[in-house]
This record gives sequence, C-alpha cells and structure tokens, in this order.
Amino acid sequence: MTRPIQLSIDVDALRHNLAVMRAHAPHARVWAVVKANAYGHGLQAAFAGFADADGLALLDVADARALRQMGWRKPLLLLEGAFDAGDLDAMAELDLESVVVAEHQARELIAAARVPARVWVKLNTGMNRLGFSPSRDASLLREIIPAICARLGAAPGWMTHFADADANQGWCVQLARFQQALPALVALCGGVSSPASLANTAATLSAPPTHADWVRPGIGLYGGSPFATQPDGRAAGDLGLRAGQIFTSRVIAVQTIAPGDAVGYGSRFRAQRASRIGVVAAGYADGYPRNAPDGTPLWVAGRIAPLAGRVSMDMITVDITDHPAADVGSPVELWGGQLPVDDVARYCDTIGYELMTRVTARVPRVIHGA
Repeated sequence: MTRPIQLSIDVDALRHNLAVMRAHAPHARVWAVVKANAYGHGLQAAFAGFADADGLALLDVADARALRQMGWRKPLLLLEGAFDAGDLDAMAELDLESVVVAEHQARELIAAARVPARVWVKLNTGMNRLGFSPSRDASLLREIIPAICARLGAAPGWMTHFADADANQGWCVQLARFQQALPALVALCGGVSSPASLANTAATLSAPPTHADWVRPGIGLYGGSPFATQPDGRAAGDLGLRAGQIFTSRVIAVQTIAPGDAVGYGSRFRAQRASRIGVVAAGYADGYPRNAPDGTPLWVAGRIAPLAGRVSMDMITVDITDHPAADVGSPVELWGGQLPVDDVARYCDTIGYELMTRVTARVPRVIHGA
C-alpha cells in the first residue's frame, strides 16, 4: 500500500479565485502570478486554472518555456527581468515581457541585439528591494528611459510593488509617490501613455485606486488571505476564496497513554489525563512545519483535533482523546478546504504562502478539474 499522504490541487478553485479577483478589478487586466511553481500548486494546474487570465507572471525563463510548450499563447511576464544578458535572447524567442528592475538590466537591454516583446520599468516607491527610486535615481532615469524607448520603439509599461497593502490604507503613500513620478517619466518617452501595474492580491481586493491597467494577484488565486496576519484577520473564506491545495493523510496508529506519559522527541507533550494519541503519516520531510507547537489544529475524521508532541521527519501525533470516532485509517486534513492553511500558519508563526510552497516533492500530487 502506498503511504497515505497526498496533495490534491483543485483547479476549479483556482478558476473560482481568478473570477473573484477579476470581479474586484473589473476594469483592469489580470496578471495571474505563478512564480514558485504556482505557489506550490504546479504550472500544469496553473495553466488550466488560469486559462482566463490575461497573462501569467513568473520569474524564470525555463518556466516560461514550459508554459509555451503547454500551449500558453497569451502574455508571459518575467517579474525580476533578465538574470543575465543571455536571457534577453530567450525572451525574444518566447515572446516574453520583462520587468527592468536595476541599472545593469537597463544597460544590457539597450545594448541587446534582440529585445523582449514589452518592457516594464519598476519604480521603487518604498519597498526598497527592486526598482528605480524616482527621487534618488532621477538623473539615471533621465538617461536610460529615452534610451529604452528608442531601443524598443515604444514606451515601457510602469510598475511598482506595495509593501503594506494588507494594512489599512497601507498603499496610499506608495501610490502617491508613483502618481507623482509618472508624468515626468512619460514625458521622457515623448508623452506616449503606456500601461501601469501596481496592485497585488491585497490591493486588488481592497484598494480600487491602485488597480490601474493591470492587477497582479498572487496568494488570493490559491485560496490564501493576504490579510491573515492583520488585526482584523480577514479569512480567505470571508473574501470568497477557495482552497486550491488540500494536503491530506491518515491516522496509521493509535497509542493509549497514561497521565504523565510523554509523546515524541524531546518529550515536549505530557498527558494530563489518560489519552488517545493518533499517529499521522506526515512530517517535516513532507513539508509540514517542524516548528508547529502543541495545539496546532488538524482536521481528523470530520473535526478539529490538536497536535500533541514534536513533529518528526515522517510522523506527527494528534490528541484524539475527545474524538472517539477517530481511529486507525481515519482521514486527516493538514490544511485545505476544511482547515484553512492560514489557520495552521498562524500557529506556526508564519504565513500560508510559505506552507503552500514548502510541500516537498515526495508527496504525491493529484490534480482535479483540469
């Protein structure tokens, strides 16, 4: 018998979540962000689930090539641009769009024999990771923007990324900086207007002034909430989103222990009463977080039961004392439709994004609804 752990991908949920994003930004086009192997869901599932997106946004030329080979004919955008000059040839070959995020990329583009289908210039309006600061890099922008326009024979698109869109009005300062800088940049390309893209999932859902021409949702497409760590804690279900990833296993053994008995490595959990402990076929080698504390919820045979003891490589243990129906063979949802990934992440002092992307290759994947 195969070890009873599985990651199910619900393509219908991906379709549904894309429709939710589009409904929130009805006048914008949608880049569906599929970086990190589509947030752990797989490019094949993303290809099917986001067929109605206007384009897909990702990081690697290799993934873009794979999507073209699957038959994707709409735009593909490389969010971090070319990692070396050789990527520009591949971008031209595959008809890709690219973001220019730094001076060296701009100069490589200007000097390249072949250029991407479209280029977007990223402005650093406060995230301070990638992009050109409209104030600190003003002289550099006056030099390179006309050169980019000349090389492309067209104006670039304009992009920024919000650091705090999940917080109440956290996008306002960055939006103002972007809007203040844009007219001068457009003037450097002869006043030719071109599209702008600012909004991530949080801004798409809560900040219509940021929607511009293209929105770029990520986590929401997969059924996670960008607001899960905020005080109001709006859950994915409250936002109308459905889990794209259902991580399941089964109880493979049950131990009956006495008061004072310990469970697992380090004897972290000690029973306060006579207890039944279920052993689940899942561990940190599968991507379940090793730092999960006692009390982290699991969905066992139709109800919540708490983690009891340290997560090991291949097993986790759960207290099923108050759940007499749970026994060997009972189904367990580690996260998914019954137990939101954000709920598990909160116990583990992380975010749902991390849990989705860390499920390991040894876990069998099954795609439903493709």
